[in-house]
Amino acid sequence: MIKEVLLRTMAEAKKTTTTVAAKTSKRKALVGKKSQKTKVKLTKKETVVEVKTAVESAVAEQVVTNRHKRMAEKAKERAAMPRVEAPVISKVRITDVSGVVYDEDEYNAMVEMYDATIRDIREGEIVSGTILGVNRDDVIVDVGFKSEGIIPIQEFSGVDEIKVGDPIEVFLEQIEDSHGQLILSKQKADFMRVWDQIREFHDSGEKVEGNVVRRIKGGLVVDVMGVDAFLPGSQVALRQVPDFDALINQTMELKIIKINKARRNIVVSRRMVLEAERESMRDELLSDIAVEQVRKGIVKNITDFGVFIDLGGVDGLLHITDMSWGRIRHPSEMVTLGEEIDIKILDIDEKTSRISLGLKQMTPYPWENIETKYPIGDKIVGRVVSITDYGSFIELEKGIEGLIHISEMSWTQHIKHPSKIMSVNDNVEAVVLSVDKENEKISLGIKQMEPDPWQTIDAKYPIDKIISGKVRNLTAFGAFVELEEGIDGLVHISDMSWTKRIQHPSEVMKKNDTVEVKIIKVDHDNRRISLGLKQLSEDPWAEIAEKYATGTECLGTITKVMDRGVVVDLDGTVEGFVPTPQLGKKDLSDATTVFTAGEQIPLSVIEFDRKQHKVVLSVEAYYKNREQSELDEFLAKHEGNESSNAMADAMPDALKEAAAPAEENDTQEIPTEQAPVVEETPAEETAAVEEAPEADKADDANDTEKSE
Repeated sequence: MIKEVLLRTMAEAKKTTTTVAAKTSKRKALVGKKSQKTKVKLTKKETVVEVKTAVESAVAEQVVTNRHKRMAEKAKERAAMPRVEAPVISKVRITDVSGVVYDEDEYNAMVEMYDATIRDIREGEIVSGTILGVNRDDVIVDVGFKSEGIIPIQEFSGVDEIKVGDPIEVFLEQIEDSHGQLILSKQKADFMRVWDQIREFHDSGEKVEGNVVRRIKGGLVVDVMGVDAFLPGSQVALRQVPDFDALINQTMELKIIKINKARRNIVVSRRMVLEAERESMRDELLSDIAVEQVRKGIVKNITDFGVFIDLGGVDGLLHITDMSWGRIRHPSEMVTLGEEIDIKILDIDEKTSRISLGLKQMTPYPWENIETKYPIGDKIVGRVVSITDYGSFIELEKGIEGLIHISEMSWTQHIKHPSKIMSVNDNVEAVVLSVDKENEKISLGIKQMEPDPWQTIDAKYPIDKIISGKVRNLTAFGAFVELEEGIDGLVHISDMSWTKRIQHPSEVMKKNDTVEVKIIKVDHDNRRISLGLKQLSEDPWAEIAEKYATGTECLGTITKVMDRGVVVDLDGTVEGFVPTPQLGKKDLSDATTVFTAGEQIPLSVIEFDRKQHKVVLSVEAYYKNREQSELDEFLAKHEGNESSNAMADAMPDALKEAAAPAEENDTQEIPTEQAPVVEETPAEETAAVEEAPEADKADDANDTEKSE
């Protein structure tokens, strides 16, 4: 048989090889021969394998056939043998480990009882069980299997609700874990039990009730039909909730917005329910609301500029200016979050549905009949509620405020800021000065509580009275002398000396010096007093006019040298001016190159103006009627000074300052560039300054006081 299989297989292989070789083209003859040889080799290998397989199959078939034959023969022999019946045993006796012997009936009863305790349970199903025990971490439950199951205690809402012996439905997660114990879940059982209902509520969009269990990150956990659902923080209310803990244990209506059975995830929203309710209430409210209507509202949000009030589905704005007739700094001073208040409808914008509300309009307008309540001249008592740079606001009553301007705080004192004499919440007495009902303004004054000292100033400070005072301040145009507390007088620089041109008051007096002055003028309207220092002595210009008439020759001491000329002192009584062209030297452009302070020079008066207190002198006029030799001698003395001064000009500034005489530095309080008024100012302007009204001097004083 094996030989026949082998021959048949080899014949089929040879036939296949011949067919392949016949189909090879002449163009690929060379390649075909190689391929043919290769294929023959591969075919032989395959043939050997196939032959081997066929031989093994034939041997196995022959073995199986022989075995069947033997078994068939034995079966015939057993069938031919006579049948013998087995003896019947009446009782079966079974002995357990402890030595107790059971008969067959007892054994069968025991097996039936054991089979009844073992239920056919499968994973992924809800099964009924009984609570057997509770420990710190787990609850032990018997579900009728060979072992008890455990449930983490966190899956129960409260430990007090767990009682031993109570029935319970649980979800079988796993029949055996690594410890051979059942793994059960109460939460999954609850979820599976109500899943169909939850899906129906989700699909239909109906509302469900939920109880807030606890707070977690991002929102709240809500018990919905016995299962936990997630309520995101953004879906809790229409506006941001400041305290989620206050919602715990509250029952609220919700909508299921997302479900996932595989992950047992349920997401709910309270905001959608509130929005639907608000839309319904909004339509009803807008059809019923009207201007000037008074309604109840709840404070929903407080900002710096006002308060948002929930009117029952629609929010209205209560601006801070409509909260009180009086002054408030922040809306939180009058209302609190969640407070219910009565509010008046002021305006409704139909296009935007914006509603303006008012709270102060609930009370009478306080400025009604204000003229009769606070007549002009009436004395009042009020509380300081605000202080500004220009004055203080006084609250007379709720909604009524008056202003005490800084100029109405003192008759005599120069108050720089109201806070110097009063503070917020101080009670002050004042006098009503004016009432403006239309602009809701009341002007008050506290200086009017005392007599005006300027009403009796004439009797106290008559003209020509000599009085002592303290120099309070120095300015460029004069000095302020304090006559008494709050009352100052001005000594103008033109009233400080009869004969000298004062460039600055510091040449005559210093701050805090006590000086004697004479009252020159009192201005009641502008509240100014003009004082004089030179008026303490007689006007010497009558005698000076006789002594220094035109053509008079004298000797003068140079006190100041300028490029335009020199200032000279005449016998210590009067100053005169010598212009540069009158210094006797031709083509002299700068007197500082020739003459020095302290030098004495011969002079002749060429001009005398008593009205302007002006004396002009000349060196050239002095030597005009003298010998030429005297003039040459004078000029010779000043040639060396010119060259030395020319050298001094070439020296550095630091060396000039070091070489300058100490006496010259001490005496020149005013820079040499500032020429005296006598020489620099034309005759017309000098006369104007001399005859200037006292009011102009006082104006300078007033400007300085304001700048202070």
